[in-house]
Amino acid sequence: MDAETNQIESVVDDQQEKEPVPPRETRIKVRDLVKVFQDEGRGQLTAVADVSFECYSGEIFGLLGTNGAGKTTTLRMLSTLLKPTSGEASVMGHEVTSQSQQVRRSIGYLSTTTALYPRLSCRETLDFFARINGYPESKIEERVNHLVDRFGLSDYADARIERLSTGMTQKVAIARTVAHDPPVVILDEPTNGLDILNVLDFHKLMRELQAAGKTVLFSTHTMSEAEKLCDRIAVIHRGRILACGTLDELRERSGHRYLEDIFVWLLDQHGEEAGPELETM
Repeated sequence: MDAETNQIESVVDDQQEKEPVPPRETRIKVRDLVKVFQDEGRGQLTAVADVSFECYSGEIFGLLGTNGAGKTTTLRMLSTLLKPTSGEASVMGHEVTSQSQQVRRSIGYLSTTTALYPRLSCRETLDFFARINGYPESKIEERVNHLVDRFGLSDYADARIERLSTGMTQKVAIARTVAHDPPVVILDEPTNGLDILNVLDFHKLMRELQAAGKTVLFSTHTMSEAEKLCDRIAVIHRGRILACGTLDELRERSGHRYLEDIFVWLLDQHGEEAGPELETM
């Protein structure tokens, strides 16, 4: 068994037999999703407007947009933390409003504001999140050991979270997101706080999850990251999807090679400017 296979087994559950993942199994469906906030000073604010897309098994899907574009609000609705104003969304066939418990069991979610319990150690944190998300009791210790190893946490495994650096804390947060080996992983700006070496390791993790048949939906405003990782990209601006497709499809449509040029071209085509946007809600 080679090193790459070992890395994959450190992230996904290698103790139970998994059925072959059907090609292009739809795991996330979003149709005409809308979120309107009521602000005392500014009235009604539409953070997400008629957003639609699908994500498949074994796919890395990127939600690309500047700060305040509606990325976080969209992911929070898919993670059942916000109720949509209108529209439909489902994860693993479970509707996000009426079947929220089933959705939560199916996902690992990392938000930009994810907080860890400061007085727990790294090991205790991973154990806790595996346990509360229903990972088999008899396999939790082995699972935690896998994750401690995979994420390079061995030297800090028994250190309290409050004593860790920002980058190390973010690594623990990412590890706890996959602690229960969910089929769908939703990550909001996951490389915030990571140095370049840890960013590269995170990119490797994304490929491992993809190779294991997971669905990865992540938001970013970093064009190079989206270019490098994503099978498909949805460009979102002021709460609306301007385009969705593979990088090659976006290149063919725009006539531009680089994603930053494609992004600016899309804004121009929709009469938009890359100016201040609605604040992230």
